Order: sequence, then C-alpha cells, then structure tokens
Amino acid sequence: MSTNTMNVNSVVDHAKFKTFHINIILWCLFIVLFDGYDLAINGVVLPLLMQDWGLTAVQAGMLASTALAGMMFGAMSFGMLADKIGRKKVILICVSLFSLFTFLGGFATNPTEFAVLRFIAGLGIGGVLPNLVALTSEYAPQRMRSTLVTTMFSGYAVGGIMAALCGKWFTPDYGWQIMFYIAGIPLLFVPLFWKFIPESLTFLVKANKQDQARHFLKKIDPAVNVPANTQLVLSSNDQTQSSSVQALFTEKRAVGTLLFWVAFFMCLLMLYALGSWLPKLMMAAGYSLGSSLMFLMALNIGAVIGTISGGVLADRFNFKPVLIGMLIVGVLSLVGLGFNSPQPVIYLLVSLAGASSIGCSILLYSYVAQYYPVAVRSTGIGWASAIGRTGAIVGPILIGYLLGLELPHKWNFIAVAIPGIIGAIAIFFIRQARAEVQVPVESDLDKKDLATQRSYS
Repeated sequence: MSTNTMNVNSVVDHAKFKTFHINIILWCLFIVLFDGYDLAINGVVLPLLMQDWGLTAVQAGMLASTALAGMMFGAMSFGMLADKIGRKKVILICVSLFSLFTFLGGFATNPTEFAVLRFIAGLGIGGVLPNLVALTSEYAPQRMRSTLVTTMFSGYAVGGIMAALCGKWFTPDYGWQIMFYIAGIPLLFVPLFWKFIPESLTFLVKANKQDQARHFLKKIDPAVNVPANTQLVLSSNDQTQSSSVQALFTEKRAVGTLLFWVAFFMCLLMLYALGSWLPKLMMAAGYSLGSSLMFLMALNIGAVIGTISGGVLADRFNFKPVLIGMLIVGVLSLVGLGFNSPQPVIYLLVSLAGASSIGCSILLYSYVAQYYPVAVRSTGIGWASAIGRTGAIVGPILIGYLLGLELPHKWNFIAVAIPGIIGAIAIFFIRQARAEVQVPVESDLDKKDLATQRSYS
C-alpha cells in the first residue's frame, strides 16, 4: 500500500476558525492574565514595601527586578526546552513554578526572602510566555494569526487591570501580602490545563507521534480526511530546521534577530519601567496612592485596546508600520505626561502610553512568531524575550535611580520615552527574512490533495 503525505502546516493555515481555536485562546489567555497581574503587582506593592521595610527607591527598583531577572533566564531555557520536549509540558511546569512561588512571596518577611522567591517565580513567568505565543500561533489560521495571538495576549493587560483593582480594594485592609496570595490561583487549574491544552502539532509530527497529530488535525479541520496510511509532514523548512540558537542566525536571519533583540530590550524597558513605577511616578507628581492606582488601571485599559486593535491592523497591513506608529504615539504621550494637564487629559495620555508600551511589546511577540520557522519558533521567541528581559530589569532600577535624584517629574517620563524612539528605529530596519514570508503555503499538489481529501469526507 502506497503512503501518501499531508502537509499539516497547509491544513492549519487554511482551516476555518472553530471552537477548538477558541479553546486554545481562552486557556492561554487565562494563563497570560496572571502574568500581567504579576507585572502590575510591582506597581501596587512597591510603595507599600518601601514603607514596611524602609527601602529607598533604588533598593525597591532592584527588588522589583529580581523577578525580571528570573524571567530572562526562564525565557532562554524554557523556550529551547519546549522545542525538544513539547510546549504543553513546559507550559505546565512554568505555570506551577510561577503560581506557587508568587503565592509564597506573600509570606516573605524580609527583602532577601522576597527576592529569592520572586526570582524563582520569574523563571516560570518568563518561560511560559514564549510557549503560549508559539502554541497559539502554531494552531491559528494564517489569515487571522496576528489577531488571535494578540487577543490571547490581551489577557496580559486585563491582568494589570485586575491587579490595580485588587490593590485598591484589598491592600488597605489585608496589606500587600494579599496580592501574592491571589497569584496562587492558577496552581488550582493545572489539571485542567493538562486536559484541555493541546500539545504542539509540530512537536508531535517531528516526534513521529502520528496518531496524536491526526487527532488534533481532525479538530483543526474536521473536513479533512486523514487515512491511516497518510504520513503527516511539516513544510520542508520546518521539517529540517534545527532548534538550536545558531539557527536564529542562519538563512539571512542574523541582522533581523539582532534588531528584534534591540526592539524587545527597548520596549520591555519602557513597559516594565511604567508597570513597576507608574503609581509612584504619579505620586511624585502630586497624586494620592488611590488615584495613582487608577492611573495603573487606565494604563492597562489602554493596553487591552492597543493590543487587540494592533493585532487586527497587523493582519490587515504590515507589522512594521503598525509597530512604529504605536511607538511614536507612545513617545508623544509619555512626553505629554511630563506637563501639567487636566486630569481627563492625563488619563487619556496614560491610556495611550499603555496602548503603545504594552500593546507594542505584545505585538512584537506575534511578529517574531511569524518571522521564524515553526521548528525554531519557541527558541526565537524565547531568546528575543530573554534579551528583552534585560531591558525589563534595567527599567525599574533606572526609574528608581531617577526618583532618588528628585528631578522634575517631566524628566522621569522623558527618560521612559527615549527607549521607544530607539525601538522604533530598530523595527524600521528589520527586513523580511525568508522565514517571515514563508509561512507554510500549499503547493499546487497540496491544494489538489486537500481538495480531494475533503471531497471524500
């Protein structure tokens, strides 16, 4: 009996949007929500920790950066590990890590204990993001891939809104510790993640787990007939591509890889500087803690709008003009925050800053996911994210240092805006690599085979 082959990438690219896709988006969104919550925790608890433990702004900034350092190492190591053992296993490991150790952070009695627990939690937080992006991108139909990835990632900003509200409602009565206890909720859902989140289709095909791959292929497109003698394969570039870091610099991707790293560094520096210090920056400008937490919520409401609309625009146009436009808006809004304006205008500028900084960072993940072949997608996202995390580490420390200098508050916002300019320049010079435009497309033979298989079903 002859053996036919079927390109799974072609089936995924041309599939209709179904309940199976919604399932993936919602479960990944739930996990990302708590990552965004974890980011915004810093902005809520830093002013309180400075009071309880007598920390200076520089010390508090360094304390906030311990989790970010963990994220950097987690993004590097777990991104590569997922390309070897599968995304699902790594997602479950990372969720268990960040949920448990963030929860334990609420029991810390001194800065040293707090820093250690936050670093370990950061390993999981940093490791889970590249794999959620890669998994969502891998199963999404080509025509709406950016929209689905950014919709999933909008949970990041929703988590920030949740943190701001929880901080306003609960910390006056229960202290800063309650914020960390809430972060333990995902640990209860790990059995459900195991049951409902699918394994990477690319991993299953590369590991020659054909029966499991057929199972998920039928969920993606029930109209496709997959006989037992059909060998599932990946597009040639994905089938043979190495998952090593070296592969990020082959096939004319070296310059693009380095530019992505610069863009990630700058965008995450801007994002985490704002996420960690916005309430304190607004307090320095004369607002109360309660009002400042509402600015944090406005930042994340803007981020939700910016993230989803950015994904829709990227599917309709190109990533580059959308990202550059968002960064320009962000730079202008941050500079505007340095001047005295009516409160509604301040809320608008904060929302635009959130739409730019968080939305742009999230859209970059989607851009990277489509830039690299499937086989090195987690590695590419993981390393870009890891380099970006160094910017995330620098951001809170830099703003803590500037606050310690007690400069006019407009200079603090200008300092946060400068990385946005550099990030826009880096994105401008990214050129289309072969992998970016080679999102697997069916050959004429593939199209005939697919049409034939559908006609039999």
